[in-house]
Amino acid sequence: MNDNYLYSVLVGFISGVAFCSFFNLGQTFYLFLILISWAIFMFFLLGNPKEKEKIIFVSLFFLSAGIGVWRFDLTDFKKTEPFLNNFLNQSVSIDAFVIDEPDTRESNTQLKLKIHKLNGEEIETKSNILAIVDQYPQYNYGDLIQVGGILNKPKNFSADGERQFDYVSYLAKDNINYQIFYPKTKFVSSGNGNFIKEKLFQVKNIFIEQSREIFPEPHSSLLSGLIIGAKESLGKDLQDDFRKVGLIHIVVLSGYNITIIADFIMGLFSFLPGLFSVFVGAVSIIFFAIMTGASATIVRASVMALLVLLARATGRVNEITRTLFLAGFLMVLHNPTILVFDASFQLSFMATFGLIFLSPKIENYFSLVPEKFKIKESLVSVISTQIFVLPLLLYMMGDFSVVSVPVNLLVLTFIPFTMLFGFLSIVVGLFSAVLAAPFSYIAYVLLSYELKIVDFFSSLPFASIHIPTFSVWFMAVAYLFVFLFFSKIKTPEGVR
Repeated sequence: MNDNYLYSVLVGFISGVAFCSFFNLGQTFYLFLILISWAIFMFFLLGNPKEKEKIIFVSLFFLSAGIGVWRFDLTDFKKTEPFLNNFLNQSVSIDAFVIDEPDTRESNTQLKLKIHKLNGEEIETKSNILAIVDQYPQYNYGDLIQVGGILNKPKNFSADGERQFDYVSYLAKDNINYQIFYPKTKFVSSGNGNFIKEKLFQVKNIFIEQSREIFPEPHSSLLSGLIIGAKESLGKDLQDDFRKVGLIHIVVLSGYNITIIADFIMGLFSFLPGLFSVFVGAVSIIFFAIMTGASATIVRASVMALLVLLARATGRVNEITRTLFLAGFLMVLHNPTILVFDASFQLSFMATFGLIFLSPKIENYFSLVPEKFKIKESLVSVISTQIFVLPLLLYMMGDFSVVSVPVNLLVLTFIPFTMLFGFLSIVVGLFSAVLAAPFSYIAYVLLSYELKIVDFFSSLPFASIHIPTFSVWFMAVAYLFVFLFFSKIKTPEGVR
């Protein structure tokens, strides 16, 4: 397929999904777009065959936009159940399955529940429930539990008094349309989930518990965040400090973070033939995805990381960029709600695009930066990702980290070593605390250094600038400017 036609299809589909995410005009709207596509193709092609390519391009755009609207409409996004609405603001008794890993916070645990019985009667429903419960007793993925409390609908809220967080849509992307706060809970049975997923979560929980036994807080939580993306246990204040210095990406297992892991492992095997080291890097990404539970977010981030790996190994930037857009298209096709309402997908995609598209363009401008200890590579990667995620971060949170580049340079070089020695200390510690001691000591020193850097820079009065108003239109203009500006910079020879 002609590249122009391919991008017409991709952009058209994404535009249709994005439009329908904000404006629901009913099922007939996608038929209207498809009709426009057909009309453009028939009338203009018959009338002006010389402009065939342009006509096909525009026709494909409207056709794909119509398909995008239709696909989003199939999700039943934010469509609540009339039957369940009858029980709103009433006390209910629900038997439900825990359908995802419990999300443990500082003061509570959040459980995603699929309803099995309502007031003793079995029901079929697409809507799930988010239950906010006490941290104890603890429940696991696959448990069948009984909860009793007041059924509510989620509400949007303002985190900083200025920006309203669309919490309703954020939950609705996972088909969560109802909430119950601090209900009475009772364990019924276990082992009702996917067997493989249960075992993966068990491995993850063993890792977290072993980390807590070896390291004090907040070192333990930071290590868990680095290796398995368990950032919630860091606590709100420390998470805010990481955001303030532009370092939150290292504890969420983004595509960028997973790429760091793969790069380091490839470096360890650099004495081997190039293709083999790339293969080892790819296997390491898959291993980490499995070890962290293989959630949809992690799988998406892993796909992004694999594409970065391919781009660096082959130098085929244009082909990998095309593949990245195809991967993003397939992810949105599978779940259209992630395009607008899943921040992790948006940040992973933009960071990955920055690494693939921008890194080779600006690398030559840092020829004076030493390559030893990968200082040059780290600087180029940091700047590339920061440029492409900054407009999105300003739109979502309104915070611009002034110290992001120096902090990332001071920390990122040590992250692979922290992860390596932290991982070894935990795995070896399962068998022998004595043998794990050297690894634990090195990991502790590295974790302490990283926490000190974050603490120092976050305490600076100018560390972060808050921008109260940065609309979606400002974001769109910013991305248009960034793309047009850097498109003019030629990619070095040898990079395709």
